[in-house]
Amino acid sequence: MTHPTRYFFCGIGGSGMLPLALILLGHGHTIEGSDRSLDQGRTPAKFDYLRSKGIRLFPQDGSGVTSPEQVVVASAAVEDTVPDIAAALRVGAKRMSRADMLSALFNAAPFAIGVAGTSGKSTVTGMIAWILHHAGRSPTVMNGAVMKNFRTPEALFSSSLIGNSGIFVSEVDESDGSIAAYNPRVAVLMNIALDHKTMDELRALFTGFATRAQDVVLNLDNDETGRLAAEFPKAITYSLDNPAAGLTASEIMPAPTSISFTVHERSSGASAAMRLATPGRHNVSNSLAAIAAVMTCGVTLAQAAAALGEFAGIARRFDIVGTANAITVIDDFGHNPDKIAATLRTVNQFPGRVLVMFQPHGFGPLKKMRREFAGCFAENLGAEDILLMPEPAYFGGTADRSVASQDLAADICALGRRAEALADRPACGARLLELAKPGDRILIMGARDDTLTTFAQELLAALKPKT
Repeated sequence: MTHPTRYFFCGIGGSGMLPLALILLGHGHTIEGSDRSLDQGRTPAKFDYLRSKGIRLFPQDGSGVTSPEQVVVASAAVEDTVPDIAAALRVGAKRMSRADMLSALFNAAPFAIGVAGTSGKSTVTGMIAWILHHAGRSPTVMNGAVMKNFRTPEALFSSSLIGNSGIFVSEVDESDGSIAAYNPRVAVLMNIALDHKTMDELRALFTGFATRAQDVVLNLDNDETGRLAAEFPKAITYSLDNPAAGLTASEIMPAPTSISFTVHERSSGASAAMRLATPGRHNVSNSLAAIAAVMTCGVTLAQAAAALGEFAGIARRFDIVGTANAITVIDDFGHNPDKIAATLRTVNQFPGRVLVMFQPHGFGPLKKMRREFAGCFAENLGAEDILLMPEPAYFGGTADRSVASQDLAADICALGRRAEALADRPACGARLLELAKPGDRILIMGARDDTLTTFAQELLAALKPKT
């Protein structure tokens, strides 16, 4: 990886692909790529941004893969029938998975911090990135979401940083099992909950990840990660509820768009008052995880607290798009039961009906977590709240469609909450405009589809009074 290499990213616009491509570009490699969304005319601003960086883009028809000197990078989900992959096989180009590429960079770093958990990874990674940057530590960062603190007109898709300190911070994915390839200096384990794999599979993956680390950060408030504390007695622990943890929080004061609290470091007796511009108790917990992680490289509690007071948040994580006619539109990445519950608990702390448009992030996850989704919405939606769902996100490839949005809607209605399955997203938008009234909060939720943000923005525009 010391010699310039020609990399071709199949699916370069993906949330896990774009930042990796930019990191490799920053290391002096040549980057090319294709994307199905580019061919479909979706999210053009993203691809204009990549072109502005000197990245050459091709249709996803195999035309960009022409040489055995290329290394074709793709996610594990990309099938051999995709033309770019077929072209790689035909010309003898080396193939590499996204996970293998990222783990190679990560494992080569002198000080690698891996952020793991079935929810909250992007936020905690962004917090760590901002603290280290604020403290002058110049980290390299790989995130799966845009970090607002680093977003500029010239860097609208700021989901990565290129530093020079040897510190490499990355979220680590358990959904495809690739977490097993990472050897962290610091392993941050926030939570373990049902997502893409069985609980037994997740326990094995997360325990292995922690075993390979020199320093381990554990959340005592999650049952699964809390149990690991016995296996890792030297772990740095944090908690909102357990006073025995190394880092705790008190005087938690929630507000609709922020939250204030005091952090306590048990070993030194130090404390720091904080105010986050990102609401919700889960973000207090995320802050503790980030503080614990940066302490392993010498950042003090006071330094971390000062930085987090300026933390602008992560795109699509309780991202307030705006308010029109006293109706607030919020764009959120919530796509598994834990994430959805955290967002709904946050918004339901304050008065007002909640209208949710939830687009499941695939037919497979919907089938796997059908019962958990239904329970999550039934428990966290209020009696007056309404859930709307289009069909799951689908952009090609094989998919088992035996469970659809209408099945989940029926499950939720059977549990006593209001849910409707509609034909498509435009139908959901029309229904939201029909239902919305002053004082409502509209939540747009889902993953694997950047156009959800555009949908939220268009919905807000439609809510504004016509002049």
